[in-house]
Amino acid sequence: MTFIKKTLAASIAVAAASSLAVSTAQADMSDGEVRIGYLADMSGTYRDLAGPGGLTAMEMAVADFGGSVDGAPIVISSADDRNSADVGANTVRGWIDQDNVDMVGGLVASSVSIAVTKVLEENNGLGIVSGSAASSITNEHCTPNHIHWVYDTYPLANGTAKAVVEQGGDSWFMLTADYAFGHALEADVTKVVEESGGEIVGGVRHPFPTSDFSSYILQAQGSGAKIVGLANAGADTVNAITTASQFGLTQSGQQLAGLLIFLNDVHALGLEATQNLLLTTGWYWDMDEQSREWAQRYFDEVGRMPTMVQAGIYSSTMHYLKAVEAAGTDDPETVRAQMADMPIEDFFARNGSIREDGRMIHDMYLAQVKTPEESTGEWDLYEILSTIPAAEAYRPLSESQCKLVQN
Repeated sequence: MTFIKKTLAASIAVAAASSLAVSTAQADMSDGEVRIGYLADMSGTYRDLAGPGGLTAMEMAVADFGGSVDGAPIVISSADDRNSADVGANTVRGWIDQDNVDMVGGLVASSVSIAVTKVLEENNGLGIVSGSAASSITNEHCTPNHIHWVYDTYPLANGTAKAVVEQGGDSWFMLTADYAFGHALEADVTKVVEESGGEIVGGVRHPFPTSDFSSYILQAQGSGAKIVGLANAGADTVNAITTASQFGLTQSGQQLAGLLIFLNDVHALGLEATQNLLLTTGWYWDMDEQSREWAQRYFDEVGRMPTMVQAGIYSSTMHYLKAVEAAGTDDPETVRAQMADMPIEDFFARNGSIREDGRMIHDMYLAQVKTPEESTGEWDLYEILSTIPAAEAYRPLSESQCKLVQN
């Protein structure tokens, strides 16, 4: 009887200590929960490259992590920013003021991301930008409150544009989406083309989004440029390539350079229209066994292979949660510092690290779209031609205009 009493007392003490430990851990998490907001275009031009599929990737990361951090449940809220900077900024302001959201992920249109990161800086929040392309997000628009994860316009230009010029495509006409992302990509491409010995002979900017590209393709044809560079993305890129095909642009001897092409774009257009297109990507589902394993799990959930953005959303969410666990708190400043201290080496990122400007650098890849004859299946779309090492892929810190960088 004495043994039973002692055992029972010991069990109660252990249970109490365990309960206290969980309570203490939860006390270090604001509101006793880790709250994440997923903000993206869920219904418009960029829906397929991130959208609902990106939310699924984030939910997969949370489930794989175990659904909680040190006993504090992980809760996800989501919203459609409709590619509007005002809608995005107001949504995040509401999440911070009313819901105490700890981290905002997703973030696709560059104009939305720039507006949102300003709100995060004003309110000491934390954001991870996975879908946006503008390199200015960690250059002149850098803040201590966000990280740019998947890619940006600098490696897109240094990968695709440089390769095209080296192959003889030395005269360019730029077809550019008229907002922050398009402007940044146009500027980066112009710099690379000119430094590589080529020239920009003309260009036109189109509203975002645009459904009718007829007049723009006619201007591109009239320019006489060897290369028509598409500084746009999502449905705009698909519509531009479709219109170019209808107008016989490539048949007349000009070549399209898709400067931001996603897997879903190539899948939608088909290999007949996109074969041999050069592109730069941050990730491809069929790169290696690790990538294939995760991509198959995603495919089983969604019924489509993931884009680099959707894979990056999983990767960044998992890295964030590991940092929260390691830091023992969801305090944004502490967690961001912890994230920067931890290397990134997973199915998505090779040789990954977070620089002082907030740019997560990792290996990028120059790829070419396969011909219909080369493809062995519905999603067998790319051949990886070469690796652009992390240290070379992104804008050098010596050229940075970021206020966080001491030059």
